[in-house]
Amino acid sequence: MANKDDFKADETLRWPINLDRAAIEGRLIEVRENARRFGLVEIVRLFENLGSMSDAQIGTNVVGALTLLQSKPGHRPLTMQLEMVAMNLKNLKKPKKGK
Repeated sequence: MANKDDFKADETLRWPINLDRAAIEGRLIEVRENARRFGLVEIVRLFENLGSMSDAQIGTNVVGALTLLQSKPGHRPLTMQLEMVAMNLKNLKKPKKGK
């Protein structure tokens, strides 16, 4: 019989690794709004102007948010969302079809 930790490992394996910019921004909006509810102002600020951020800025802010959350183990769901986004940052630089 599988234990709870086995399910967590399986969940990690099912993370999408093909998110495009719109999907990444959508995840980061969720992170921002949840951070707002938890009063994590530093995290909220990192993702306030997603639409005007460059790929590099988004990547830097994702890493910054993960760093801030290292000392806040009670916010593991936010950390997991950011880890998923981090795995997809390479997709921000993919050229669009037809170009």
